[in-house]
Formats: sequence, C-alpha cells, structure tokens
Amino acid sequence: MSRVSLAAIAAAVALLGACSDEQQELRSWMDEQRAAITPVVEKITPPKSFEPFRYENEGLADPFAQSRLAFRANGEPKSGGRTPDLARKREVLEAFPLEAIKMVGHMSNNNASFALLQVENMVYQARVGNYAGQNFGKIVRVSEGEVVLKEMVQDAAGDWNERDTALRLQETKK
Repeated sequence: MSRVSLAAIAAAVALLGACSDEQQELRSWMDEQRAAITPVVEKITPPKSFEPFRYENEGLADPFAQSRLAFRANGEPKSGGRTPDLARKREVLEAFPLEAIKMVGHMSNNNASFALLQVENMVYQARVGNYAGQNFGKIVRVSEGEVVLKEMVQDAAGDWNERDTALRLQETKK
C-alpha cells in the first residue's frame, strides 16, 4: 500500500471516531429534552346527548294503510268517476312531457286565441280544448302570458286526480 492510501484510511478512521462522540452527545441531549417536556392534554368536552325525534301520528291518516292502496271491490274508482278519455285519438303535443314544452308566443283573431308552443325546435298552435303533455293535460285557458292546463294524474291507489298546471311565456334569446 502506498503512503497516500494509508493516510486516507487513517483520516477516515479519525473522522469516524469523532462522529461517534457527536452522535452520542446528540442522543443524550434528545433524551434530556424528551424527559423535560411534558405533553399538554386538553380536556375534551363530552358529546351532546342525542334525543331522537318522536313522530306523533295520532289522528293522522296512515299513508301505508292497505285501505289506501287497495282498489274497491266493485272496481269503482274513488275519484267520483273522473277518468281521462282513453279511447280518444291522441294529439301531437301529448307525445311530449310537459317539461319539454315551452310557450313562445300568442296569437289571436276575432274570437279565437292561440298559444304557440315549442317542442324540439318545432312550433305548434294550441287552443282551448287541445291536449298537451303526457298526463292528459287539457288546455282550459289561453292568455297572452300563459296557458293553463288541467292534468289528470293517477295516484298509488289508482285514483285519478285533477291538478292545474300553467305554461308561462318564455322569452327566447337571439
């Protein structure tokens, strides 16, 4: 071995020896610091007590009663005989849901008033007595600002109920 390599080995051993003392000093300092520091534990507030909501249904109709869901034995609807005319010929606007139909205009001549209803980029004329929407909606009034329909919807018990719906004039952006 040459003198240079022996000198390098000796220097490395001396440096490593010096590092071991430094590491030992660092470890002892860390142990002292750990012993001196006491952890601070904050008091946790107890959780709020849970009080469940009690549903009081005394005197109210039971929505799940079999009498509400069953049909009458004689087949007579409970709605007093109001049912849509299923035998009549369906009109064009009945093929679309009411949400897809927009009122875009109004026209009137001597005695008749027409609403302009738009569906899928097609505009249709509708007047009182025409049908629109998939719930047997019959147009009962046409004015400059809206079209009023009476829809017939069937509930879970099979009864037909009337509800009023309006299509309001929609301004188009150009």
